[in-house]
Amino acid sequence: MTADDRTTKHPSRPGHLPVRLRGPADMAEMLPYLLGFFPDDSIVAVGLQGPTLDQGGVIRIDIPENPESWERTAEESARLLVELSEQRDRRPVQVLLYLCRDPDDGTPVPEGSQAVLAELRPLAAALTRAFQNEQVIVKESLCVSAGRWWSFLCAGIDCCPPDGTPVRAAHQPSPLVAAATFAGLAPRGSRKAIVAGLAPVGPPLCELQRRALEDAGPPFIRELAGPDGRHTAVERTDELLASAMAEFRNGARELDTRRTARLLIGLQDKLGRDRAAEYAEPHELATAQKLWRYLVQRCVDPFEHLAAPPMTLLAWTSWLAGDPATARIVLARALELDPGYTLAQLLYESLNSGLAPEALLRVVRSERTTRLREAGLLPGRELPPPGSPTGAGRPGGSPQAPAVRPGPQPGTESAQDSGAGQGEPGSDRECSAPGGGGPEPGEDGSPGTGRPTTSPDAASAAAHRPGGERRRSPLGAALPRIPRPRGSAPRHQQYTGG
Repeated sequence: MTADDRTTKHPSRPGHLPVRLRGPADMAEMLPYLLGFFPDDSIVAVGLQGPTLDQGGVIRIDIPENPESWERTAEESARLLVELSEQRDRRPVQVLLYLCRDPDDGTPVPEGSQAVLAELRPLAAALTRAFQNEQVIVKESLCVSAGRWWSFLCAGIDCCPPDGTPVRAAHQPSPLVAAATFAGLAPRGSRKAIVAGLAPVGPPLCELQRRALEDAGPPFIRELAGPDGRHTAVERTDELLASAMAEFRNGARELDTRRTARLLIGLQDKLGRDRAAEYAEPHELATAQKLWRYLVQRCVDPFEHLAAPPMTLLAWTSWLAGDPATARIVLARALELDPGYTLAQLLYESLNSGLAPEALLRVVRSERTTRLREAGLLPGRELPPPGSPTGAGRPGGSPQAPAVRPGPQPGTESAQDSGAGQGEPGSDRECSAPGGGGPEPGEDGSPGTGRPTTSPDAASAAAHRPGGERRRSPLGAALPRIPRPRGSAPRHQQYTGG
């Protein structure tokens, strides 16, 4: 292993640290700052571009549980990094590889990590072959486990001892950490910890919430089957959202199980979910994140599938709050629950392609403004200031409707530039409720994945009532369709463009 291994970070790009990495110790230490969290059970590939080996694209992919799929995953990973890098900038000339996995709980360190090293060596070899086939040189390949690193490419005892090397010596200042802190970058815990925060509540709360969800289905179906059922259902969802946001803003940490169940079912309707996405202003984000996380945790067995909309809302508000790392992890979990949930797919692709949320935020603000004006609650051209009578306490309204911000700052994409509104018209995703019926279509008009609708009769009533609204989701229409790389890319990848 050479002593001058380094990657020059570009100081003018967000998320790129203006430091040089001198050897594998720095490479291991920089990893959580590149991703925004501590990866676990992950393949991470960092592209290096140009003659100075500037950091380019970064991908993170789950390590497949079945070793028989490692060869295929390695080929897809190499292809994914190369093609997404070419889409964003240029192909990498070299790559840094990381395989991150901690030993099982209770296994001594470093013995457990050495077992991880041996277990993952075939995957490291497959990745090296795959990148070589793509004409990308593997500059370094590391195993990172339990705070130590090993090189898959070096067998030197002096530089790479069998017991591994600590990622950073204790009580030793690190230029990398100092540069990351100065740049405002900080890991937000481990990926496992973020996913654990999305887990459903246990007994006795889970039993109470399960019964409430079972009881909420029939009334909601009857609500939808009414003469103006869809509109009434969405407005009721809006009212519950407004009151829940007000309570959480004032310090509440939970709702009663009945309202929780009705909110979860109401958010399955894309128009109800889009009303929830309007809580997107800076002063609303912290409260909204608490509410979405609370609702995710109330999707107890056998209603886990109801978590896809609140997870997507949590990811949306995390992205707006400047936390794309958490947004990606939450979206990956939402797509595990419902691979066909279109808004989660589109947000995930937008994040992985380096788009900014401003264009979509403008669409959300415009929808909010138009709706208030049509309801006669907005006499002027702008939304009322927070706390004004026309924005607070209205039926079906936001408790704090913020003023519209000025246009985008220089360098941000406009809705037109990003392809907003140019997607295919989306068809309704009907509401998932306990005791459902047939499959539902996606928001972009694609076939659904078989998740249940409310019921065949209720779905028919909602679709064919007088005036039959077949409205598409403005959020789904505003997000651009991003070309996917050739072949079948790994499902839960993360890409950060260079």
